[in-house]
Amino acid sequence: MRRGERRSHGGALSKAALEEQPDGGVMEAPPGSRGDSPPAAPGSAAPGLRRSTESEVYDDGTNTFFWRAHTLTVLFILTCALGYVTLLEETPQDTAYNTKRGIVASILVFLCFGVTQAKDGPFSRPHPAYWRFWLCVSVVYELFLIFILFQTVRDGRQFMKYIDPNLGVALPERDYGGNCLIYDPGNKTDPFHNVWDKLDGFVPAHFLGWYLKTLMIRDWWMCMIISVMFEFLEYSLEHQLPNFSECWWDHWIMDVILCNGFGIYCGMKTLGWLSLKTYKWQGLWNIPTYKGKIKRMAFQFTPYSWVKFEWKPASSLRRWLAVCGIIFVFLLAELNTFYLKFVLWMPPEHYLVLLRLVFFVNVGGVGMREIYDFMDDPKFHKKLGQQAWLVAAITVTEFLIVVKYDPYTLMLSLPFYITQCWILGIILVLTWTIWRFFIRDITLRCKEIRRQQQEHKSEKDKCLSNGDGHSPVPDEQNGNKLRERKF
Repeated sequence: MRRGERRSHGGALSKAALEEQPDGGVMEAPPGSRGDSPPAAPGSAAPGLRRSTESEVYDDGTNTFFWRAHTLTVLFILTCALGYVTLLEETPQDTAYNTKRGIVASILVFLCFGVTQAKDGPFSRPHPAYWRFWLCVSVVYELFLIFILFQTVRDGRQFMKYIDPNLGVALPERDYGGNCLIYDPGNKTDPFHNVWDKLDGFVPAHFLGWYLKTLMIRDWWMCMIISVMFEFLEYSLEHQLPNFSECWWDHWIMDVILCNGFGIYCGMKTLGWLSLKTYKWQGLWNIPTYKGKIKRMAFQFTPYSWVKFEWKPASSLRRWLAVCGIIFVFLLAELNTFYLKFVLWMPPEHYLVLLRLVFFVNVGGVGMREIYDFMDDPKFHKKLGQQAWLVAAITVTEFLIVVKYDPYTLMLSLPFYITQCWILGIILVLTWTIWRFFIRDITLRCKEIRRQQQEHKSEKDKCLSNGDGHSPVPDEQNGNKLRERKF
């Protein structure tokens, strides 16, 4: 039975209809009932309101203990933990330890509040609380960045020692370009040693990263543009950061074609499967076979439904500017990964670098969905989503930290030939924008006006050739006006 048919018959609300909904929004539960039954997607009562790119969902409406918010349970456990620390545990006399512990406890209390009380986003699988958790982590990370931004350069770098004592030390200089020969005849034992040296742990990381980015963006052209643009940025900025200096075959063969290209290809295949998949959900205890139960548990980690993104950047100036803005923020976030490591003295293999990437993987998909809803249906989504707002704020704050902590590196002038290439590219983009959304529209309007005038003139000539001397259309219009006056 469809969700709309079930609701019209007074059935229970559908299970966690929060992810990939037709309008991307969430219907709030009545006061006092939050967490008792999963919210239903607005528009589920009228299947005709479903977008053409929205998959159809069937749900038996099963509501279990798993889908409740458990606000009182979390509050009771939190109170017991704080009571234990206060009444039964002796407070150490170490000020630094107590400070760290107090900060961690404050963050945990905020996360407990957010997971149970924060507003739901467009996603619900594997559980809405999972996405509320990452929303609260976004707030904590943004506050941490603001704190770092207001410190001096020395204090900010030394503050990282409180997180890991091994940090706060200047990074050694490393040569990333080096010998770029694919076949090195001077090395008799292994002539292909340059290729094998590049095949490290970052190769599968590149592939996995672009596979997940494709699932976020859901468009082949945008992914390829971002992939190629970032390689051009590495070429342009290798005089600022040494790890941007790579061999030509590392840029275009290993990165663009093999790692990024294969990741995008696999991502597009997954998107095709998700768009064709049947989204029919049953409660676990309503499935008779054990095989069906295991399959249902595995599908809990797939989307509740699916929306195919149709960005259509050339359809209007608003969408064109929005897509350009998305690409710009994506590239800025990618650059922040390298520049933050450089200015905060974090080695590339440090776990904080990996945690930041895991963070952006989780919040990026939600933010991209909220941006698409805001751009695709501005009448219903009158404001930008909360996760998209935080992702944009975090990206800007990270860049401001880079600007403050090492302005000298950013002010290193680009080589002249690179500056010429960027100026030429910007001029081409601006020229196409003016032609597509201004000159072309004006030309089409003029052609339409000229066509209407020619049609009117041909009708008038036809009437004159019939001997009437005037067109019957104006007489009919005048007669209609006289009748309207009399009425």
